[in-house]
Amino acid sequence: MHVVSTAGLMPQTRVGISFIASFVIAFFTMWMAILTPVVVAFALRVEQIDPANKETNLAFILGIGAIVALIANPVAGYFSDRTTSVFGMRKPWMLGGFAVAAIGTWLIVTGGLTSITAVLPDQVPEEQRGVVSGLLGMCIQGGILAGIYVAQFSGGDVVKMFTWPMFACAGGLLLFMLTLKDRRLAKEDAAPIDLVRFAKDFWINPKTAPDFSWAFVSRFLLFIGLATLISYQVYYLIDVLGIAPAEIPTYLFKATLALTIATVVSSALAGWASDLFGRRKIFVLISAVIYGAGLIVIGLATDFNQFVIGATICGIGQGVYVAVDLALVAAVLPNKGANAAKDLGIFNIANALPQSIAPAIAPIFLGLGAVADGKNYTALFIAAGVFAIIGALAIIPIRTVR
Repeated sequence: MHVVSTAGLMPQTRVGISFIASFVIAFFTMWMAILTPVVVAFALRVEQIDPANKETNLAFILGIGAIVALIANPVAGYFSDRTTSVFGMRKPWMLGGFAVAAIGTWLIVTGGLTSITAVLPDQVPEEQRGVVSGLLGMCIQGGILAGIYVAQFSGGDVVKMFTWPMFACAGGLLLFMLTLKDRRLAKEDAAPIDLVRFAKDFWINPKTAPDFSWAFVSRFLLFIGLATLISYQVYYLIDVLGIAPAEIPTYLFKATLALTIATVVSSALAGWASDLFGRRKIFVLISAVIYGAGLIVIGLATDFNQFVIGATICGIGQGVYVAVDLALVAAVLPNKGANAAKDLGIFNIANALPQSIAPAIAPIFLGLGAVADGKNYTALFIAAGVFAIIGALAIIPIRTVR
């Protein structure tokens, strides 16, 4: 049977509710598996082992994981775009990413995240991308909330905090792969693989793809702020607000619940409005400013209620951003999305690299000023907010998307 390649073709058929539902479930459980260790398990385990040097140790651990993700994302995407399996182009890499993740949770992003994200430009037409992107955007924060909720029932067992979300991810991916009519690539249409081409294909020239480059810069700067909040909120609650480590999952769940509700509501509304008005840039710009403002409020918080207010503001900004960001990126992919997985893998470096850079530069801001314990979290979160706001400005030069 001859397989007709769909590479480079924009999807025209609207996707149905069952496709969207299974897509969202898979995306949600994958983020749950990725982020639960980052948000709760890593920080608490490091606190248990070496509380005096927890910030430095956490920076090292998260930095190593981010470097692995930085390399693995585009590489997995590159080979996904050239996969001629009878099962499709994306399914083998979703499954492979999960299989590797069973050995090392951080490595789930090597194949799974890149390939599942590529399903958006593969399958979803432009007029639906705002709504679908909005629903997928909820999954990041929803995955964090679900992971923290699970952590409350782990009895402090860090192993359970790692493994339970992985079981959920396995179920979500299996459901999606059983229902997904994956793209098939004919062997004669697959781009050849050689070392020279391999190296060249990972360079996207900002001069020939300026809109993609500006979108990359915008997400990178915003995710500096997001990575700062995810990485250091546990220590902020302990060191600044005086919450006991044993109570962290409970307090973190309350704050994350407020953030998640704000994210879900704003994401749904923004995705719908973006499709209705046919605009992406203004939503991304405003949302990044809102997120930056939320980080500044958190940095100035003196009690838990103020922390929750800041988290809620971050949730509004994050919801609007993630609702539209994926749709915007799908519209500015080089070569009309012919190498969607590879290009999205490169774009996902803007997610992964901040997870390494934020902890690396955090000591600079934590050390500013004469504070008793030598840790200026106010300066850290204000700086993170400024990064996010600058990220909003990087959207302005984009020309091919309204």
